[in-house]
Amino acid sequence: MTSGRKKLFDENTALNAAMDVFWQKGYVGASLADLTKRMGINKPSMYSAFGNKEALFVKATQCYIDTKMKPLIALLFEENVTLKKRLKNHMMSIVSMQCDTSDAKGCYLALCQSELVSGDIPEQAEQLLKEADAMPIQVYTELFNTDVEAIKLGLNNNAQANALSLYTVLKGTASMARSGIDKSALEYSIDSILVGIGVH
Repeated sequence: MTSGRKKLFDENTALNAAMDVFWQKGYVGASLADLTKRMGINKPSMYSAFGNKEALFVKATQCYIDTKMKPLIALLFEENVTLKKRLKNHMMSIVSMQCDTSDAKGCYLALCQSELVSGDIPEQAEQLLKEADAMPIQVYTELFNTDVEAIKLGLNNNAQANALSLYTVLKGTASMARSGIDKSALEYSIDSILVGIGVH
């Protein structure tokens, strides 16, 4: 009786490679050939390890949320750092990632969320994208409603609107980064929105 064939690839490495493909091409634009080529595996191995394209996309999206998104959100809650510095560090870290040449430029989530209107995103993937889209506004709103410094500045008075303003700018910088605008040029937009909502 023969034992099962040993895997010849690292699942985490393959998953990160798939994430890069979706980041560059979106869900709809990423073909199975694109994915398996970048992952360095064949289709049977992909199906065996990750399931179909939708299942792979869900796992890649969760990987993005856990490894890219959540660590940058944590910057908002650093201790002994002013609110202005926390917000600037958080937003500029996102812009840096959007402009990073080592990954596909722009924002993975913004690109894939823009495909939702097409109706071509499967249900489970659509739900995860919608939840991820809501997360930043929820986090910013909570920050403005609970942070002592934010309350002193009156940011709690229009917490959700202020949160939406920050997220709108970050979606805009994602688009600009994908168009080739560099980080230094986008920093002015970050500084401007912080001043605009009353962070000083």
